[in-house]
Amino acid sequence: MSASARQPESVAASSGLPTISFEFFPPKTEEMERNLWDTITRLAPLAPSFVSVTYGAGGSTRERTHATIARILKETDLVPAAHLTCVNAPRAAIDDVVARYHEVGVRHIVALRGDPTTGIGTPYAAHPDGYQTSAELVASIKTRYPDIDVTVSAYPEKHPESRDFDADLDTLQAKVDAGASRAITQVFFDNDLYFRYLDRVRARGIDIPILPGIMPMHNFRQAKGFVTRAGTTVPAWLEEKFDGLDDDAETRKLVAAAVAAGQVQKLAKHGVENFHFYTMNRADLVFAICHLLGIRPATQKAA
Repeated sequence: MSASARQPESVAASSGLPTISFEFFPPKTEEMERNLWDTITRLAPLAPSFVSVTYGAGGSTRERTHATIARILKETDLVPAAHLTCVNAPRAAIDDVVARYHEVGVRHIVALRGDPTTGIGTPYAAHPDGYQTSAELVASIKTRYPDIDVTVSAYPEKHPESRDFDADLDTLQAKVDAGASRAITQVFFDNDLYFRYLDRVRARGIDIPILPGIMPMHNFRQAKGFVTRAGTTVPAWLEEKFDGLDDDAETRKLVAAAVAAGQVQKLAKHGVENFHFYTMNRADLVFAICHLLGIRPATQKAA
């Protein structure tokens, strides 16, 4: 398949199985590069609808993101989705990045406002010559490149900076009106939060797919610090499951797999058909969870 022909598949799973997608981050070292490609090699046979590659604040990983995307296009049949943020960059620079992606065959962008360069939880200041909101970024991409599919973010517990849920849904509506075709949620651990959010979204007349973002907690303490800064609630019952395991990586991994698999299976039981996994560039837990969902490597299916 030529790079230019690769498009994200429909989010409806024709096989009756859930549709899956994966997030990776660009590697900083040669060892991390090898680890990422071991992960991609392991997960690619599961035929995800797309794989996204993150992008650091202010474009701090811009070249590494681009290099990872280019290699995915060159060496695999996967559909890459390039993350792009508005942070700390003028419109011209961001437009240039989009043009480069389009030129190499990228037809899917995850358009985000991005986190403040001063850190999550600090005030966000838009670049004076940049896109002021993610909706503006989405509109620009779709105006210049109608063939690019645009995914945006969604927040089951609302964005930490949103005044309330109505304001948060106004933001999502603006992104949909600008041309977004799906949203991926911030990580959550209480499925009721997702379903209540979905009810609010549908009540507003927003009908795009809202993919639940699932994060297996490989390192609970580290992950907890990150997700709570981003506005995710970590329930007491979840913290209790990892209690006493700080120095026991093997047991932590088993517990993390059980927790994430249980969450995904319950979501699937209630009709959720699409899942986006924050892989943290690790294949083991994600592969196991997909197996429990009934998703098998293409070669295994053929056999």
